[in-house]
Amino acid sequence: MWWLVTSQPGRVLAGAFLGTAWMVCLTLPPYFLSRAIDDGLAPGHWPALAGWAGAVLGVGGLNAWLAIMRHRTMTRVRMDAVFRTVQVVVLQATRLGAALPRRVTAGEVVTIGFSDAAMMAQTLTITGPGVGAVLAYIVVAGLLLSVSPLLAVVVLLGVPLLVAVVGPLLGRLSGAETAYRTRQGALAARFADIAGGLRVLNGIGGKEVYAGRYRRGSQELRDEGYRVGAVTSWIQALGVGLPTLFLGAVTWLAARMAAQGDITTGELVAVYGYAAVLVVPVSFFVEGGYDLSRGLVAARRVVHLLNLTPETGGGDAPAPAAPAPLRDPESGVEIAPGRLTALVSARPADAVAVLDRLGGFTASAATWGGIPLAGIDPARLRERILVADNEADLFAGPLRDVIAGARSPGGDDAAADRGRRDDSLDAAIARAVRDALAEDIVRALPDGLDSVIAPQARNLSGGQRQRVRLARALMADPEILLAAEPTSAVDAHTEATIASRLTAARTGRTTVVTTTSPLVLGRADTVYYLVGGTVAASGDHHDLLRDHPGYRELVSRGTDDDQDDPTPQEAAR
Repeated sequence: MWWLVTSQPGRVLAGAFLGTAWMVCLTLPPYFLSRAIDDGLAPGHWPALAGWAGAVLGVGGLNAWLAIMRHRTMTRVRMDAVFRTVQVVVLQATRLGAALPRRVTAGEVVTIGFSDAAMMAQTLTITGPGVGAVLAYIVVAGLLLSVSPLLAVVVLLGVPLLVAVVGPLLGRLSGAETAYRTRQGALAARFADIAGGLRVLNGIGGKEVYAGRYRRGSQELRDEGYRVGAVTSWIQALGVGLPTLFLGAVTWLAARMAAQGDITTGELVAVYGYAAVLVVPVSFFVEGGYDLSRGLVAARRVVHLLNLTPETGGGDAPAPAAPAPLRDPESGVEIAPGRLTALVSARPADAVAVLDRLGGFTASAATWGGIPLAGIDPARLRERILVADNEADLFAGPLRDVIAGARSPGGDDAAADRGRRDDSLDAAIARAVRDALAEDIVRALPDGLDSVIAPQARNLSGGQRQRVRLARALMADPEILLAAEPTSAVDAHTEATIASRLTAARTGRTTVVTTTSPLVLGRADTVYYLVGGTVAASGDHHDLLRDHPGYRELVSRGTDDDQDDPTPQEAAR
């Protein structure tokens, strides 16, 4: 939060100045009114009365202008803080990369980027009127001192007492807000999971089960919200009620003093005005404490996200200048350059873990041409090694841009931009679509490649999404492509064609796929059979079928994915 303040010092100082000037100027009308009564109205001196009335009118206009400028400035402060927070959250999410889903849920990131960012920005209000409230309190105390030392003492002691009454509630609010925000993030993550897997849940009859869990989580969140609301209602009630009671007590004391002749009628009016004005800064004290308590809860969540570090730190070691083998000591897999290699495992997660290590997505002892991947700059690594996750995000936009990984402007400029599009890019997209066997997808869409794809390609089937992801990976044409289950959601005929075209498209380049499909395995140059995450056997697909019963049983689709892996000794028999 201090960083948000120091990132816009000029605007914050302007807000503080305008807020202070506005608050202090609020104390002037009561003083002018008292002088108008004592110097003009009581003695019948009309020129003095007119002069002081004009002063009241003038300071009223000045206060209106200061209030407008203060509000505009503080709105800019809040908006700047929101955008800066969202920016650093997005940059951190990008920096974490593939590690993000393993460290933070999607719902948590969304909650931080929206609710927490706005809550922190609201807290910055105390840098404007909050500063002014302190100075206005001091000015009012000084003015009352000139009227009556007793009234000044009452104000100086009464206001801190009011703030002290609300203080314990702010502590309770902080704890309740923390529990509420934690549960809210978890529920948002559950909702995202349900929305993302709705088709699957419908297919297996699990929608009602997950809906019931979400319903219970929603009820628990509602109960947490009631607890937060109970504390908040007391804070807001006391923030309005206590200053009003304080105003009544000061006014009663001043009225008694006026009746006894200790102060003049004008001074009585002034004291009432000062006490009424004091309600504003006191309310800001309470609201500022309320906002600060909530803002600190939000800030801790943002800082927690920003403190997360990528699983692979990277370094400045140069990548191999020429194609070189990738080696994963943990599994024993070694990828020869320029060849198609397949990883086979009864547990797909074990094979995907090898891809993550070879792609530098997780910390490991993996090497590339003898150079530790952990020591290579991640940016340089991403330029040459692409991990094509089967669940990789598909962003909304024209299918052409989804495949090409580019964004074109919308509106009237889109057609002109499409007209100027380079022919070589269109040809490359067409090749990628053909190699991924996605021509039928393009033909089925109303506008072909210019058809708009929904977020996560929800307007496509599972098999279509998989082929679009494969087309996007082939379009990138990386030196090393690590693809997880690229054909798992298509039928056998489509799978056989994709396997043939993938082999031809990647000729001379390094390609690694995880699969148990014999149609793909039959085209691989080298197959690694993994048991328990380590290599149990390697070689040609047909040799492994002949010599290893465990491998034969797995790739012939004769086993259940949920059964235990065979031991390395069993796999070798």
